[in-house]
Amino acid sequence: MPLNICEIFYSLQGESTFSGLPCVFVRLTGCNLDCTWCDTLYAKKEGALMEIEEIISKVRTFGCGLVEITGGEPLIQKDTSILVDKLLNLGYQVLVETNGTIAIDNISARCIRIVDIKCPSSGELSRNLLQNIDLLGENDEIKFVIANRTDYEFARNLIINTELQKLGALRIHLSPVYGEIQPEILASWILDDRLGARLSMQLHKLIWHPDKRGV
Repeated sequence: MPLNICEIFYSLQGESTFSGLPCVFVRLTGCNLDCTWCDTLYAKKEGALMEIEEIISKVRTFGCGLVEITGGEPLIQKDTSILVDKLLNLGYQVLVETNGTIAIDNISARCIRIVDIKCPSSGELSRNLLQNIDLLGENDEIKFVIANRTDYEFARNLIINTELQKLGALRIHLSPVYGEIQPEILASWILDDRLGARLSMQLHKLIWHPDKRGV
C-alpha cells in the first residue's frame, strides 16, 4: 500500500490549536485545486512512492508523538486513511489537514481533522464541500485563509449562520494570506464583530524565511 510522499520533516506546528508544538509532518503529493495564493506548489508534483510501513518507520525516527498528514491534498490518495489508522493505533496524536473539497467521513474521527473552507480570493470557492460541516466532530477544526474583506465577510457569515459555531472559537481559525493582508487589519475585523473565531498566524513564516521548505 504505497503513498506518494512529497516530504517528511520535523518542525513546529504552525497553524492549529497545536501551534508551537513539535510535530512530524507527512506531506503527500498531489492536489485537486489551484488556489491563487498556494504556498506549496511543489507538492502538486514532487514526490516518491513509499510503503506505509516505510513512512511510519521514518516518523518514528523523530521521537515525536504529534503527526500531521498534509499536502497538497492528502485525501485524494485512497490509502491515506490506512496511514492515519495505523498511526493512531500506535498511539500517535494525528492531525489531518484537508482542503475541504472531499468528504472527511473516510478519515477516523479519532484524529483531528482540520478542514479548510475556501474563500473567494482562492479562486476555488465553488469547490467547497460544505456538507463536511455536518461531519465535524467536537475535536475537529476549521480554517479560513483570508486575503481581503470579501473573504472575511464570507467566513464571518458561515461562522454565524451554520453549525460551525458548535466547534467554539478555539477551533475556528482565520489565517491572513502572508504578504496580502496585514494581520492587524484582520484582527480589527474580528474584534469589531466580536466574532467567535481566532486569528491564526502561520508561525513557521514568522520564525523562518517564508519560502523555506521543511519547516
